[in-house]
Parts: sequence; C-alpha cells; structure tokens
Amino acid sequence: MFPFRDHNPSSRTPFVTYGLILANVVIFLAYQPLFANDQALGAFFSQWAAIPAAITQGDALHGLVTSMFLHGGWMHLIGNMLFLYVFGDNLEDIMGHLAYLGFYLLCGLAAALAQVITSPDSTIPLVGASGAIAGVMGGYMLLFPKARVDVLFIIIVLIFIRPISAWIVLGVWFAIQVFSGVSTPSAGGGVAFWAHAGGFVVGLGLTAPFWLARGGPEFWHRTHGHPAYPEARYSRSSLPVISRRGIQAQRQGSAPTAQNKTDASPWGKPSGQTPPPASPSNIPQVRRKPRR
Repeated sequence: MFPFRDHNPSSRTPFVTYGLILANVVIFLAYQPLFANDQALGAFFSQWAAIPAAITQGDALHGLVTSMFLHGGWMHLIGNMLFLYVFGDNLEDIMGHLAYLGFYLLCGLAAALAQVITSPDSTIPLVGASGAIAGVMGGYMLLFPKARVDVLFIIIVLIFIRPISAWIVLGVWFAIQVFSGVSTPSAGGGVAFWAHAGGFVVGLGLTAPFWLARGGPEFWHRTHGHPAYPEARYSRSSLPVISRRGIQAQRQGSAPTAQNKTDASPWGKPSGQTPPPASPSNIPQVRRKPRR
C-alpha cells in the first residue's frame, strides 16, 4: 500500500515545500559519492546525524536539526520527498509560508527527540526527514480527514490504484509505526519508528490551533472533512482546471473560473481539476455515488 497523490489542490504555490525538497535533494547529491566508501560515510554521519547516546550527554545537539536533511539512500530520499510533496502543500496553504517552515522544523526536532528518549544509549546515527514529514501527515489528517488519497496496491502480480480517505491511510500508517516501535528492539538499527510516531503526534498538536481558528468541529461540519474547494480529478483526457486564483475566489464566495489547459506537475498533482459543466448531452445516465 503506497499513497502517491491526493485530490486536494492548494490555493498558493508551496514555495517552502518545494524549497525543502530541493534542499534535501541537493544535500543528498553533495554527499552521495561517500556511499562508495563506508568509512567516509560513517565519519560524515557521525558528525552530522543525530546520535542518541551523544545527544543524551548534551553533545552534538546540532544533529537534531541537520539529521532532517540527510538520507540513507535513494529510495529513502525519494519516498520521503514524495510524501512531503503530496501532503505538504496543503498545510503550507493553511498555515502560510513562514509558519509552515517553523512547523516543519519543530516536528523534525520533536521526532528526533522521541527517538532519543526511546533509545538513549544508541550509537546508531539517526538520519532522514521522515519525522518532520510525519508531523505534516498528522496535521493533514486533522484538517482534511476525508480528502481522497490515491493509494497504489501491489499484490503479487496485481497492481491497482484506489482512492481512500486520508484518515484511513494516515491512521493505518500511524498504527503501523506504533506497533512496529513496540515490537522492535530499540537498540537495533533500521527504521526509527518512534521518531515517526512522535513527529505525527506533535504535528497533529501543532496543527490544532489552525483547526480551531477555523471552527474546530464546525470546520469539519462545514466541509464534511473534505477540502473546502473542488477536489482535483485525474483522467487520461485533458480536463478544465481551476486556477489557484479560482480557488481563492471560491473561498471568498465567488464562482471559480475554469481554464482549458492542464496544470499537472511531474508527479501528477494538478492545482485543481473539475469536470466540464453538466449539459443534457453529458449528464450521466447512472446516478453517481457520493465522493466520500
């Protein structure tokens, strides 16, 4: 099960999200040649990663921040950046650029500390942006619990995509992290499950003020847990697109304007596609089920 895009467009360009992705990629490319030399890579991680045993002693505290921008391989990097791309733009849209940047860094810091607390004597370097991104996922689940997320399923030779509500996708992901953290010895290497769980909880908590400012449960009641504007739709054919300006106009109560062009990114997340207006010739003969 692999979530790879959502149907939740944003009304502003997520400059911070794009900047974080770029920073992670550039930094990875800078030290990636060290992977050919295990000794050199180990020395690099010892200097810049988060080492729980050292942090417990009050040393190398800078690693709590620098570790967020280091990754253990290409798949580690690509997976994290894809999740940040899918979920990050919507939180940046709600919080604003600077608040979102602070939110991201605080989640990453809290995630690293959660791992340090659960394995204070570990000398294994902690690297990766997944703790901070877990915070983004926690905030996303609070604000958009019923936003549709396309999930790729691979079962032996079967490959298919199904849209699933965000609260299910992210809730299952969080449950897996907690279960894995409980069942995995903290002294061993591998995935830092408690960093993921800690980042998720802190992200949910830090997003709560933004949710309450919009009415809390009333915000859910108004939007039914869905995005507060037309959701993105994906099709092989070219569909009209609502621009970011159109989404902002709809938020203010005016009608959105459609453009006759697509606005898809390399990962297939358009800024808000809607079907053409209904007419006698294109009204479906079969009643559609609700989107959620």
